Amino acid sequence: MSQTNNPLHGITLEQVVVALVDYYGWDKLAQRVNINCFKSDPSVRSSLKFLRRTPWARAEVESLYLATFAKNHG
Repeated sequence: MSQTNNPLHGITLEQVVVALVDYYGWDKLAQRVNINCFKSDPSVRSSLKFLRRTPWARAEVESLYLATFAKNHG
């Protein structure tokens, strides 16, 4: 199955989280995606651990990433 239509193809979850933290900061990121790993003692490592085992949260984070950075796609 081809991934050419997937705008996240080739981008790791870590790259997504790091880019969002760099852009929004943890506080604003927590306002946009309401999950504790962004609010309470946030770190990229703890966020990745949570997002990898929580599909709905990962989907929200990926959607925010696309809404924020994928304006050039399509």
